[in-house]
Amino acid sequence: MYNREEKLSLLSEMIQFAKADKKFKEEEYNFILAVALQLEVTKDEVDILVEKGVEKTNLQSESQRILQFHRLVLLMNVDQETSQLEIQKIKEMGLHMGLRPEAIDMVLEKMYEYPNKVIPPQELIAIFTRFYN
Repeated sequence: MYNREEKLSLLSEMIQFAKADKKFKEEEYNFILAVALQLEVTKDEVDILVEKGVEKTNLQSESQRILQFHRLVLLMNVDQETSQLEIQKIKEMGLHMGLRPEAIDMVLEKMYEYPNKVIPPQELIAIFTRFYN
């Protein structure tokens, strides 16, 4: 689904987002490691990304961009602290991904209706489908 460059770019983007509030918490790091494991990227590679990052690669398919946005929403809520800075940053990132602003806003509004602000994947897909049809 993703090539190596895309995988590293996705993780680097998540790391940059986690550092946006100037605090890179252990919960955020562990979440990124879990995503890296799914993407078959090693802990050592993640640690290099934490230090150096990589150039951003734009995802081509809409489904990949929506999935990455969902990862970012989960990452934002992993520490159970959601700041206005994080909300603003995630909106900007979603817009840069080419996602509809109405869908982004709806996801960020609906997440508060679920335990731990974890919006179920089927709800996320329903929101994006509603705004793309």
